Amino acid sequence: MMVLPRRAFVLMAAAGVVLPAGVRAKPGEVEALIRAVAGGGVVRAGRVRLAVPELVENGNAVGISVGAEVPAGAVLTDIHVFADGNPRPGVAHFRFGRLSGGGKVATRIRLATSQTVHAVAVFADGSCWHDSVSVLVTLSACLDD
Repeated sequence: MMVLPRRAFVLMAAAGVVLPAGVRAKPGEVEALIRAVAGGGVVRAGRVRLAVPELVENGNAVGISVGAEVPAGAVLTDIHVFADGNPRPGVAHFRFGRLSGGGKVATRIRLATSQTVHAVAVFADGSCWHDSVSVLVTLSACLDD
């Protein structure tokens, strides 16, 4: 029986090495979800800003904020947040109406491991905008499915 020293375990956990295979989203799952949100259209970079710390001590409550630049006459309809290392990558979905004013939300999410977090803003004209941030998580969450 192999004994894994605590320090080695912590370092491996920070790198996402010790998580069981079924705990993460399948490869390509987030990309498929983003394509579905965009309705098969083009997803461009810009107009949306995802703010999340790049180094997170505890994955159980990670503060994020997403803001969308809404030009005059445009209507923001949705903001989606995806985390490609979580068992369920669709983390959050916010809906906006014509009277919402601006497009800014803030919340806390759980992150299972170090991963990339994505935000997609959808406008009424069908345009979709994307931003992403790579996050290093030192203490994992979402391990109980």
